[in-house]
Amino acid sequence: MRTKTLLLTLFILLKFAIQYFAIAPEYDLQRDEFLHLDQAKHLAWGYLSVPPVTSWISCIILFLGGSVFWIKFFPALFGALTIVVVWKTIESLGGGLFALCLGAISMLCSVLLRLNVLYQPNSLDVLSWTLVYYTFIRYVQTDQVKWLWFCAIAFAFGFLNKYNIAFLALGLAPALLLEPVRKVFIQRNFYLALGLVLLLIAPNLYWQYQHDFPVMAHMQELQERHLVNVQRIDFLREQVLFFIGSLEVWLIALFALCFYRPFRPYRFLGFAFVFTLGLFLFFRAKSYYAIGLYPIFHAFGAVYLETILQNSWKQYLRLALLVLPVFLILVIGKTLLPMRSPIEIVKHPEFYQTLGMLRWEDGKDHPLPQDFSDMQGWSELGQKVDKLYAKMDHKNATLILCDNYGQAGAINFYSRLGIQAVSLNADYINWINLEHPIKNVILIQNADDDDPKRKDEQPLFERITLVDSIENQYAREKGARIYALEGAKVPIAPILREDIAKRKRGEED
Repeated sequence: MRTKTLLLTLFILLKFAIQYFAIAPEYDLQRDEFLHLDQAKHLAWGYLSVPPVTSWISCIILFLGGSVFWIKFFPALFGALTIVVVWKTIESLGGGLFALCLGAISMLCSVLLRLNVLYQPNSLDVLSWTLVYYTFIRYVQTDQVKWLWFCAIAFAFGFLNKYNIAFLALGLAPALLLEPVRKVFIQRNFYLALGLVLLLIAPNLYWQYQHDFPVMAHMQELQERHLVNVQRIDFLREQVLFFIGSLEVWLIALFALCFYRPFRPYRFLGFAFVFTLGLFLFFRAKSYYAIGLYPIFHAFGAVYLETILQNSWKQYLRLALLVLPVFLILVIGKTLLPMRSPIEIVKHPEFYQTLGMLRWEDGKDHPLPQDFSDMQGWSELGQKVDKLYAKMDHKNATLILCDNYGQAGAINFYSRLGIQAVSLNADYINWINLEHPIKNVILIQNADDDDPKRKDEQPLFERITLVDSIENQYAREKGARIYALEGAKVPIAPILREDIAKRKRGEED
């Protein structure tokens, strides 16, 4: 027991160490991270793009000082806890030291390395999926009601983190009906646990109702602007790549769940895998939405492989299974993670192109992976807006208005003058304070804006000056322009209120 505990501790420490050294100094935070941090300043039971849990974690981060160390700590923590849950699943299935190490290494040397680099709901989403599966497995093993309660809490917390976990339920429910475990549907405690889920998520559902279910509008926008470019064959190809070093582990788990007698009580998981993956394919989901499916299958695959590789000559196969994920992550780790500078990536793009990492949501290839490009240019923007703001008259009556949430959040994070920028995009549209008079506006507009001379604003201000732009050639925001709109001739707040109303009605240009 002591050996196992020491090994698990080593894997956890190694996980944290890798995540902290996985980002080259040339990279800023990623655009979504800024938004999630700002949500802590506007606590609510829901947001336009995500449920509330991320804002709660952001509160802790800000309480701890809001440094990059703590921003990166929590996704690394969720990745480490995913390893712990897989470890515990293997123990519950009777796995020994080899199975435990294989499961941990499979998690450590996988796409989770990249996922856990960014402070987004995705890391906790994968942990939540794994916890739900684990607690339900424990219920099947023990028939103890407490595991149903734990399962309900894990699902509710996962739902309040990211609505993606609904696909788990949609895939698991019909799978349970196909197996003897369907008897759970006639048990009173199952419905009490379901009631607990509804009770825990009710505040968020009520928030959605109060705000006309913005999650539906968000899903429609994703479908129209982003998911339409998702090719199903690319989705399937990337499923293979996510855990390429341990592909044989989760694949053999699907076989074992069908044909290995000790795993027969858990065969519903195989059906759930097929149903859930089918739903993702049908809806043309982004490939990473499905990552939460795989950790639990690595637990089953590791135990089965330990069972069939018992003979002494098969010890070499065991060693190969342990070494392969480590070898592959050493080969592709610098590609998978933002460890190379943008200049290096542009000089040697071949491997990135082969893995499809240069293809963005628009369906086109670009010089950098989209996440990497989304980590460029933000500190430059914050510094330039600070410099302009310091020169402005009527600072207390100056509004910093951005074209998108990434710009607003980046300015708020990197500003050294305490600036609070806003936008008519994402949740910032609900955070604009129009109670004070507005004399000046610092306006940040995307490079592709169709009004570079600000003809629309010229009647409203005495002076309009193009001051600067984002010059970082690798930034997704390259060319975004910074304007100074000074000396308002008319009240600006009513105009902005009308713009906000139009945006909320979906009437924006």
